[in-house]
Amino acid sequence: MGGMTEPPAAARPGRTERTVGMGAGAKELAAEDVILNIGPQHPSTHGVLRLRLALAGERVEAAEPIIGYMHRGAEKLFEVRDYRQIIVLANRHDWLSAFANELGVVLAVERMLGMEVPVRAVWARTLLAELNRVLSHLMFLGAYPMELGAVTPGLAALRARETLQAVLEEVSGGRLHYMFNRVGGLKEDLPDGWPARTAAAVGEVRRGLPDLERLILDNELFLARTKGIGVLDPETVMQYGVSGPIARASGVDLDLRRDEPYLAYGELPVRVVTRTAGDCHARFEVLLEQVKVSLDLADACLARLRSLPPGPIGQRLPKVLKVPEGHTYAWTENPLGLNGYYLVSRGEKTPWRLKLRSASYSNVQVLREMLPGALVADLVAILGSMFFVVGDIDR
Repeated sequence: MGGMTEPPAAARPGRTERTVGMGAGAKELAAEDVILNIGPQHPSTHGVLRLRLALAGERVEAAEPIIGYMHRGAEKLFEVRDYRQIIVLANRHDWLSAFANELGVVLAVERMLGMEVPVRAVWARTLLAELNRVLSHLMFLGAYPMELGAVTPGLAALRARETLQAVLEEVSGGRLHYMFNRVGGLKEDLPDGWPARTAAAVGEVRRGLPDLERLILDNELFLARTKGIGVLDPETVMQYGVSGPIARASGVDLDLRRDEPYLAYGELPVRVVTRTAGDCHARFEVLLEQVKVSLDLADACLARLRSLPPGPIGQRLPKVLKVPEGHTYAWTENPLGLNGYYLVSRGEKTPWRLKLRSASYSNVQVLREMLPGALVADLVAILGSMFFVVGDIDR
């Protein structure tokens, strides 16, 4: 417009002057901070997460995780489903941990009912929960090296997953969403010969783990991309409610299987894996070591199941299942961390409120503390080591 001129670069807001070149003849060039959006990605990748980053050159100055792109209103849907139907919704938010998700719901309902579950169902549930934990961990153990450029370890992890996936599919009929838990026990008894086939599968996966360790854990390039990168301190872990393998990699020694046992964990020697470095490498180490722990627990459950006499696998339920008026809170040590289920009942066949506390939500919110100061080149390594599922965030 007539008479108006653009102000000099030094006077523009958000601009800083930076010297380019050397010596007295160096030029003063205007530069400004950059706002970079990473995502939202397509749902068929890891999910739809958006990071809004403020960059100063190659370093992150501020980070804001933006969520909600996959929000499905699961908690409102719970309120118009009866206690049998809820299970089909509850196992889907973390699609890698379907059995564990189902488990938290039925444990809360059984507590409200004061229901005692048959001992065979207790041990079978514990076994299946640990197998599901291994499946979830193997997905991240395979995907993370791929994100850093190593393809072979990912293929080894996927082969191990298929071995366990076969026995879980056999027992439940489902490959991803098992729908095998029921209020009072399990859908049906274990097939003939299934424990032996499961023991063989567990042994096969255990024998393959050294190959995965050899390929990636001490690889020079992997160490360079993960050691000292994305450090998360214990104080920040506690402030944000971070849990699971990520918290234990920062030295927070908490595992409900040992500290507040449920199912049959009180009778099992649960070894809690921790590290103190709190970096990407420590998180990967914890996840890998936890696979070994879960395989050992699975073997112990199989041994106990073989020693149990034949018996029921679940309680008989009325045609219309109503939960007494009241409220309860049940929580479980899911593969990604602590999952909580706050159930409020008014004595009807549907819950008045079922609030879900998912592990991934807190594990992603802490990125706003972790990412400032990090290099843009390290963002993939840090994000991949946080082991989250976006559906578990958005619910």
